[in-house]
Amino acid sequence: MITMATRRHQGESAGRRRVLEPIEQESTPAIIARKLHDAIANGNFPSGSQLTEAGLAADLGVSRGPLREAMQRLTAEGLLVSHRNRGLFVVSMDDDDIRDMYVARTAVERAAIEQVIAHADPEAVDALGDAVAVMRRHIDDPNGADMAEADMRFHQTLVEYARSQRLSRLHSTILVETRMCLRAMRGTYSSGKERTDEHQALVDAIAAGDARAADALMIEHMRDGLHRLVGDADRDASPAEAVL
Repeated sequence: MITMATRRHQGESAGRRRVLEPIEQESTPAIIARKLHDAIANGNFPSGSQLTEAGLAADLGVSRGPLREAMQRLTAEGLLVSHRNRGLFVVSMDDDDIRDMYVARTAVERAAIEQVIAHADPEAVDALGDAVAVMRRHIDDPNGADMAEADMRFHQTLVEYARSQRLSRLHSTILVETRMCLRAMRGTYSSGKERTDEHQALVDAIAAGDARAADALMIEHMRDGLHRLVGDADRDASPAEAVL
């Protein structure tokens, strides 16, 4: 039976603005998949290394059922590859894979810039500026792990402030591969100032609301990253052109 108190509570709920988001509980396979993501991204499982169910189940203290589901998710994302009669291995990225990854990454981050500028949110500019400030702390070690992580965090922040669930979801699928590529870039930067200035130029264009300049800077930034990974042959081509 519905009482007057229940009706009153329902009425208050109907007219009440939601302040808190519902709590989302991750499933065990989702937690395992995230842990594997992190381990691959951090280089604990290098490219080409084999992952065995027995070993991982023992390390994580889980049964093989949820572990197998998590590994299937990573296989679907392209981070793991199955070799017949051999097992699952962390993907190895050749030049064509890197070019393809940069096509996707360039598309996502150009779209993110467009959305960030459209929102004109000062908080986004501040957050991106803070990300560059973190990069500047490591300016004397342009090829170090801390600089690479700060670089990656800048791009994560950019996509987060696009406020697009789909862009974020797309970005997350290439995030681990991007980290793998950033590790491969170590040793290619001669100047920490040059590396941070590239990102500051992006922030300045976004702060000015100059979508054309920001887009051009992002294209050049991605072209430079691709060049550092695959060599001079692709220096004059955009990431999209490089795979055509």
